[in-house]
Amino acid sequence: MFAVSRAARQFEALAARALAADDLSFLEGLTLAALFFESPSPVKPSQLAETFATTRGNVSHCISSLEARGLLQRRIDPEDARAYQLALRPQGRRVALRVIAALDKLQKVFENQIGKTPLAAMLKALRELEASAAER
Repeated sequence: MFAVSRAARQFEALAARALAADDLSFLEGLTLAALFFESPSPVKPSQLAETFATTRGNVSHCISSLEARGLLQRRIDPEDARAYQLALRPQGRRVALRVIAALDKLQKVFENQIGKTPLAAMLKALRELEASAAER
């Protein structure tokens, strides 16, 4: 368990360095990338929280930060006025492209250093570990 925790902290630091040029946290980067890939489909904050396995509060803080920087906007959900949908602004699309390039570069480094097959096996083991922990 310590090794998993340690690796997660190291990855967070590596991702932070990769996203530092745009002064983004890992969750902010993931949010921009998700909105970019889901466009034009509407995305709700609750979907992001579920997908990223984090709290709605974390996503809310992330969205507020990105919105304050002019990277995304909230729109009232036309089907449910209590909810809202997220959309990238033009500057957010440009930043999202840089984020995607930075994360893709990290992925290629991992694939070159570790190999695609061992990485796939590691991801499978991590998902099984996560599922096992969720059962308890």
